[in-house]
Amino acid sequence: MTPTATAIKPAIAYPSARKVDQSDDYFGTQVNDPYRWMENVDSPELKTWIDAENELTQRYLAQIPLRETMQKRLTELINFERYTAPVRRGARYFYSHNTGLQNQNVFFWQQGLDGEPTVLLDPNTFSADGTVAISSIHLTDDGELAAYSIADAGSDWVKWHVRNVTTGQDLPDLVEWSKFSGAAWLKDNSGFFYARYDAPNPNTSEAEAFKTANYFHKVYLHKLGTPQSEDALIFHRPDDGELNIGAHVTDDGRYLILHQSKGTSPNNELTILDLEHDLQNPTAPPIRLIDIADATYAPIDNDGTLFWLLTTLDAPNGKVIAIDLNHPAREHWQTIIPETNNKLSDISIIDDTFIVNYLADAQSMIQLHRLDGTLIERLALPSIGTAVGFSGRREDTETFYQFTNFTTPGTTYRLDMKTRTSTLYRQPKLLFDPSLFVTTQVFATSKDGTRVPMFLTHKKGLALDGTNPTLLYGYGGFNISLMPEFSPSHVMWMELGGVYAQASLRGGGEYGESWHEAGTRIRKQNVFDDFIALAEWLVEHKYTSPRKLAISGGSNGGLLVAACELQRPDLFGAVIAQVGVLDMLRFDKFTIGWAWKEEYGSPSENPEEFAAIYNYSPLHNLQQRVSYPATLITTADHDDRVFPAHSFKYTAALQAIQSGPNPILIRVETRAGHGAGMPLSKRIEATVDQFAFMANELR
Repeated sequence: MTPTATAIKPAIAYPSARKVDQSDDYFGTQVNDPYRWMENVDSPELKTWIDAENELTQRYLAQIPLRETMQKRLTELINFERYTAPVRRGARYFYSHNTGLQNQNVFFWQQGLDGEPTVLLDPNTFSADGTVAISSIHLTDDGELAAYSIADAGSDWVKWHVRNVTTGQDLPDLVEWSKFSGAAWLKDNSGFFYARYDAPNPNTSEAEAFKTANYFHKVYLHKLGTPQSEDALIFHRPDDGELNIGAHVTDDGRYLILHQSKGTSPNNELTILDLEHDLQNPTAPPIRLIDIADATYAPIDNDGTLFWLLTTLDAPNGKVIAIDLNHPAREHWQTIIPETNNKLSDISIIDDTFIVNYLADAQSMIQLHRLDGTLIERLALPSIGTAVGFSGRREDTETFYQFTNFTTPGTTYRLDMKTRTSTLYRQPKLLFDPSLFVTTQVFATSKDGTRVPMFLTHKKGLALDGTNPTLLYGYGGFNISLMPEFSPSHVMWMELGGVYAQASLRGGGEYGESWHEAGTRIRKQNVFDDFIALAEWLVEHKYTSPRKLAISGGSNGGLLVAACELQRPDLFGAVIAQVGVLDMLRFDKFTIGWAWKEEYGSPSENPEEFAAIYNYSPLHNLQQRVSYPATLITTADHDDRVFPAHSFKYTAALQAIQSGPNPILIRVETRAGHGAGMPLSKRIEATVDQFAFMANELR
């Protein structure tokens, strides 16, 4: 591949990164790993390198004139009141609120819809720098108690506390070493179920505990007023350490549903415990309702022994079935809402009515169905966009949802289930004019002929002359759907004349499980082909040109953009790879990375999957004598989801091999993790740095 044409730029002196003699054998293929030492993330040598890299990056960013303007405008655009849709428990309504520039949302409750708001939890008081955040909150049915989990510096590890809603005081209870878990309350408020891993060996160093792989998820019952050491082990699977286990108590309080899935696979088993008997009678056998993980089985609700489930069994787009615990054999299962051409992404039962949230070409379509499955009507939405919420109990007569799109911040509506009418409940005050922008959806043809959609948002009257700076964003994995969503940073970008393009790639969940599967394991190259096809479409239709085109993605999306910049360095002017999975031969060695084998395959256990992974792994596909696009890699020093060594090693390798003048920079955030819970101040700084980098390189 010939070097890409670039403007003359001064050469950059990158910090020195030592190489070691490390080679690993994969099915007869020797693979060098000269930066293996960077996996020791707390070593003084690595800290010296990180500090030097951060200094270089900040020196580069400081000379961008537009950076200060962006900082000011983005702060203005973010400074508006934001609410989540309220959830009713008992006579109380719960929601979160941000006045505009608070680092973390504040959680409130009020008595009735018109009651006086009372602060339940203000995480802004938990730490001076805003890096301690609430991970999740789970309320008792009567709204009297709240179990809430705290994450420090963005970690996936959380600690559970319990707050008395009326008094605003915490109970003495403390639960630790929990990860990937909610809190499922007993009906009498006496305790809750949660999932955890075993605590690390006390002799293990903090650095080792941080990166050690987690196996054998277990469900415990914590009884209020007792120490965690007395928590009862309720359920585990000693036969398979790679299962993730979730616990949910049915709304009637009768059953505990135990969801078991392998790694990140969407397929799962279901086990049910009868809480009226099983906790008092440990010998009572649990009900293995789904004992083969051959599809997704997501419980919706139950009426006594009758359970409604969303499943992909023989229906990759999803359908609703009913199973009676008295007759659980598959021949007795009943289809209530059959599969359609659109993906059934979410469903709830309010006022004995199914509220079905479909994805139709990556945008929301809401339908109401009776409990026998018959269609009542389609809910009218304001425009192309995303509707989320619709939570509540089967006996409720109202529910709330939020609607958003690329130019509409989250707007809350109240849906009256008796009249089936939506009324505006809360609407943010806009700090820009949405009428100046337009959103369209286009489709490109991928390498194998697959039709791939993309949303485009920009100022009206855009000139199609190939000169528009354009940001193409994608993810393409783990059954996650990218849908229309408001982002102040994208508005800022478009106000400056930029185009925002959002890709709906295979590997995601936009078109059901078949679409997801088409971008997994040995088929992962399809995702990169889709993204490249959309980039070529933007150039072909003169929205932009390669030197004016930036690509960005985070986590699995970081892998996406890194792989694409290596495969087509001539097609992009700038690349932002955020917290990416970049060393694809060792992703399964750290924290929860082993769980991703369900998505990527196993590089060390399966020779066919190794060959496919080795063919695109960013760290292993850098080529000599190629000028790669300007690249900004971002990570965080405490990311225990995607281990930061991915980004460290890729940066060092890319800097060492870069043959052209385009900068290769890394930005390492301190006291931060994979992104969740990051304080607003840090998010603004990080976002401005990324957009300033793009704007500067796309000039």
